[in-house]
Amino acid sequence: MSEEMASERFYSVSQRLQSDEAKQDIYLKVNKPLTLRFEDVVHKIKISKGKGLLCYNKEVSSEETLVLKGISGVIFPGELLVILGPSGCGKTTLLAALGGRLNHSITRGSITYNGKPLSKSVKQNLGFVSQQDVFYPHLSVSETLIFSALLRLPNSVSKEEKILKAQAIMNELDLTHCKDTIMGGPLLRGVSGGEWKRVSIGQQLLTNPSLLLVDEPTSGLDSTTARRIVLTLCELAKDGRTVIMTIHQPSSKLFYMFQKILLLSDGRSLYFGKGENVMNYFSSIGYTPSVAMNPTDFLLDLANGIYSENLEEDTNATKQVLLSAFESNLASQVKMELQISRDSIHHNSEDEIFGQHCTTWWQQFTILLRRGFKERKYEQFSPHKICHVFVLSFFAGSLWWQSGADQMHDQVALLFYYTQFCGFFPMVQSIFTFPRDREMIIKERSFYMYRLSSYIIASNLDDLPLQLALPTLLVTVTYWMGGLKAKASIFFRTLAVALLYSLVSQGFGLAIGALLINNQKVAITVGTVVMTLFLLVNGFFVRNTPAFVSWIKYLSHGYYSYKLLLGSQFNGYDTYHCGQNVTCSAVNYPTIKHVGIDKQGLSVAALVAMLVGYRLIAYFALRIGTKLN
Repeated sequence: MSEEMASERFYSVSQRLQSDEAKQDIYLKVNKPLTLRFEDVVHKIKISKGKGLLCYNKEVSSEETLVLKGISGVIFPGELLVILGPSGCGKTTLLAALGGRLNHSITRGSITYNGKPLSKSVKQNLGFVSQQDVFYPHLSVSETLIFSALLRLPNSVSKEEKILKAQAIMNELDLTHCKDTIMGGPLLRGVSGGEWKRVSIGQQLLTNPSLLLVDEPTSGLDSTTARRIVLTLCELAKDGRTVIMTIHQPSSKLFYMFQKILLLSDGRSLYFGKGENVMNYFSSIGYTPSVAMNPTDFLLDLANGIYSENLEEDTNATKQVLLSAFESNLASQVKMELQISRDSIHHNSEDEIFGQHCTTWWQQFTILLRRGFKERKYEQFSPHKICHVFVLSFFAGSLWWQSGADQMHDQVALLFYYTQFCGFFPMVQSIFTFPRDREMIIKERSFYMYRLSSYIIASNLDDLPLQLALPTLLVTVTYWMGGLKAKASIFFRTLAVALLYSLVSQGFGLAIGALLINNQKVAITVGTVVMTLFLLVNGFFVRNTPAFVSWIKYLSHGYYSYKLLLGSQFNGYDTYHCGQNVTCSAVNYPTIKHVGIDKQGLSVAALVAMLVGYRLIAYFALRIGTKLN
């Protein structure tokens, strides 16, 4: 298929909808033309330096390094700006600054949108496509776009119209042939690289953004796919959007499609202007390629300080000549263009009013609940996990086979085993929830798609089937095989305690994962160590606990759960053989006596408090860990 035919196919829906003014308003019309102006943008970062060979002998210091050193420019509606430059020159940093994704305390200069600084309404009116975009791997292309549409589009658009918009975007970006293909991930085959990029762009087009920023859209793609992506961005600009993209080393075919170019070198501008004039400009100041070559290669050589006619020339000297030439020849033109932009938006400065979120809390919750279930059902109902727990339960039941009331140690040990399984398994499962979803949360909340509280509650409910089903399977199998009291009311009481403990352990794992969201290895280590410590002080292993550590048991949810489990099985009327022809009261058995079966209501209250408390800790820790700039 030729590029012209592909382009026509990409935008057939756009042409068809242009004949219907109402549909054009819903699907394709840009919210509002936007002029982006940036003047003398400076950004610095802190780089840590260490001394010594060993970690404990390392003296860490930091120094500030300028990444952007006074970049200026302006982009008008309908223009596509391409930021070129070698690796490390500041392309992605500048794009992030223009999208409001950097720490403002270390970024200086003026960045305005239609003459106004960045605001929540502007953020909702721009699209940002990162180089390494994140998606839920098990969701299909259509599900990914439809769920995004349901969350990002306002309630003034009906649910049916939101779905139609997602379908129109798929048609526009030539994604209909793979609409039922899952997105995939590192270990899960899904859509191709080009389709992945187009889904990223489509997700941002759902809100008809006035400003679209795309970071390295052609990385890792073949030349044909890369050309289609750039064609798409060019057409989006023609529709009235302001489009900016970074690109590393495009082919010559792509180069001649660039309307406007910003060439960077070490955080400074070497060229800013029309793409068709860039080669003539450098030729006018004495830099012309000696052989036929890709213009991009020539520009990147110059940005690195390398001139093809004299490879031995000092690169720093070459860069200084090019920087001086920019100040002498182009800086004044950039300032003039900035002044023109001020005048052009003087009478068009009214800002559209957006709410912080386009949907209600309940709508966000229900949509996230459905999306989470679709994504996690493959994990929740994994035959591998169910088979694993069933085999483990059957083996444990065989070990405790009909232990009987006279074998007190075995029965007490079986109840303690419940605290181990229902403590560690949910904790380990949930500790990775927030670290795994961190990038997705940051991405989606940056566009105000939902409140964090709606996400956390929906995520907890999505995990319930797995967190409740597997402990239920273990307790059901081992309870009857292990010879515990064969009475339905006692069984359900034991099961209820095990499930409550499982949910508290899940909350504990969520809290640890949220507190250490940037380091999964440390999180699992801390969670395992603390849970092991709690189990050691529960009263089963050590009865004469030293006073200086005995207080730890009151912080342990395993201690209260073990007390409740013992209380569900034993009371003052139960006896056991404590010697030959001698019976003793079960409550005087050393472990039961040490742990105690009194204050059952207080133990339930403690677990309920922890059930809520751990999740509140997770909420506030996650709020800090995914804080938006």
